[in-house]
Amino acid sequence: MPIQTVNPLTNKVVKSFEEMTDNTVDSLLSKSTKTFTEWRETSYEQRADILHKVAKLMREKKESLAKIITLEMGKLIAQAEGEILLSADIFDYYADNAAGFLADKQLEPKLGSAIVRCSPIGVILGVEPWNFPFYQVARFAAPNIMVGNTVLVKHASMVPQCAVAIEELFNEAGAPNGVYTNLLISGKRASALVSDKRIKGVSLTGSEEAGAFIAAEAGKYLKKSVLELGGSDAFIILDDADIDKAVEWGVIGRINNNGESCIASKRFIAVEAVADEFIKKFQDKLSNLVVGDPMDTKTELGPLSSEDAIVHLLDQVKRSVDAGAKVLIGGKRMDNPGNFMEPTILTDLTPKIPAYYEELFGPVASFYRVKNEQEAIDLANDSSFGLGCSIFTGDVERGKRVADKIDVGMVFINHPTWTQSDLPFGGTKGSGYGRELSELGIQEFVNKKLIRVSDL
Repeated sequence: MPIQTVNPLTNKVVKSFEEMTDNTVDSLLSKSTKTFTEWRETSYEQRADILHKVAKLMREKKESLAKIITLEMGKLIAQAEGEILLSADIFDYYADNAAGFLADKQLEPKLGSAIVRCSPIGVILGVEPWNFPFYQVARFAAPNIMVGNTVLVKHASMVPQCAVAIEELFNEAGAPNGVYTNLLISGKRASALVSDKRIKGVSLTGSEEAGAFIAAEAGKYLKKSVLELGGSDAFIILDDADIDKAVEWGVIGRINNNGESCIASKRFIAVEAVADEFIKKFQDKLSNLVVGDPMDTKTELGPLSSEDAIVHLLDQVKRSVDAGAKVLIGGKRMDNPGNFMEPTILTDLTPKIPAYYEELFGPVASFYRVKNEQEAIDLANDSSFGLGCSIFTGDVERGKRVADKIDVGMVFINHPTWTQSDLPFGGTKGSGYGRELSELGIQEFVNKKLIRVSDL
């Protein structure tokens, strides 16, 4: 894939970038390795100072940075500004809390004394996606930099201006050269870097295919990896749910980020007693969304990120319909120059239909009716993915009991799967392993060193 900005509103190439040569990449990796030997000796206060400056710059440049996001991948401008603020919060969060998270842990052995001390391990490679081009990088870079690691970031080829802008923020904040390094290279070349002895770990957010390849390479060379992959989150509506609230949040959960989110609500599972009411109101809301230019603040649904993205989604819908699924609304590409997909609801889905198991990345919802709570649980768990789940109920304790039976990494009660700095993020099964954000996110790429003192 060429490294270039293509405006998804028009499908016109805006700007192209030359891929870095092997010599350039080797030089940048060498610099990052050398910088690590110095950066690991800095104090938490020194590291925090850099991250606070990055956060401050993000907030000051919010409007201009958000426009780059919207230009490159089509996110609604208000959501793009929200992403910048969330990213700034993540940098501040780790700057404020890393010292406490990484403090020595005192042990109480039978003899002598002992502590566990967290130490940095070296250069960490991050392979990041296009759909949240600042937030995904922030949740990878912020904790690792506070640990004392240095980071190399291979960003998605379709958001190169976002990638360059993030590195410029670190430079402006006064980060030493090599602490944060942007690599303008292909995904294939990034995977090949995993074998380099100078890289000590790798984190990837992306597809199952890319994750499997990176994990295999990391395993081959005995390196730690963290994978945040796809999701097909269930959105369960129980018989005691507030239906109007469930519809309101269901629409947001499905179309946030134009539906191109791993934690988007994708499989709507309604207990029979409330299924008719929910689907009628849900259908009405989706049908009346304002679709258009993502730079326009009145727009509620923008274009998909690329031509490839909409072609793939249309193919999934077609294959599902050919296999027996019914289209309640939508199902087609809109008649305009950009990558616009009609808001769509698929019904009558069975395990023989592609949409039953595949992740649908865009404004396409799958709707299921079930007899009772247990059937809702069984259907929610009948997925190769295990990222998140939402449960809507008037009884929070009931929601917690259902949550215990859902095989995912995150369950939200009366809210779509969401994210914030102080909540751990990650999944199970085909959605990957490891955690980002919160205290758990800073513990992934550290050496938890035992220091034992014995009495002679």
